[in-house]
Amino acid sequence: MLDYQLFSDDELVRLLQAHDRRAFTEIYRRYASVVYKNAYKLLTNRDEVMDIVHDIFASLWLKREEIIFKTNLPGYLYISARNQVFKVIAHQQVSSKYLNFIEPASSISSGDTDHLVRNRQLEAIIENEIDELPAKMRQILILSRKSNLSHKDIGLALNISEHTVKKQVNNALKILRVKLSTYLSLLAALFVEI
Repeated sequence: MLDYQLFSDDELVRLLQAHDRRAFTEIYRRYASVVYKNAYKLLTNRDEVMDIVHDIFASLWLKREEIIFKTNLPGYLYISARNQVFKVIAHQQVSSKYLNFIEPASSISSGDTDHLVRNRQLEAIIENEIDELPAKMRQILILSRKSNLSHKDIGLALNISEHTVKKQVNNALKILRVKLSTYLSLLAALFVEI
């Protein structure tokens, strides 16, 4: 019987890609606590961190055949954890902004309801247009605009250059301007009627 503890990370990765469950188990045994500790430093919420650890290793198993390791296994897991943490933080910030938006809405007079409905519709349109952006561009735009991360931080998080981040943000904004220009014209016309 093979002792998987003696295998190097590279050997374990090759076995993992060949559907070897014991290799996956050994990778999990070696690195789950490391991934947990790194994610916990940034989030400090045990449940969210455990979800991240489980998601990373579930993804590792499910995508084992198609994953291309640009770094070593610990580097891959670290980058995966960092990206997952950024997603959680971005989601928390969006949720927080949403809750902050909803609370004052309960005190709005009935005369402002029409404006509130139009505002929500416009937000939904904008979100839909953002969702239709290419995946990487959308991710970068969300990290830039919703998570308020600098281009440098986004570049580090996604392992791309700061210049690429800036270019992706600019391209995303150009695309959104074009797509939303018709909606903004319509919205302006609606406000003129009021």
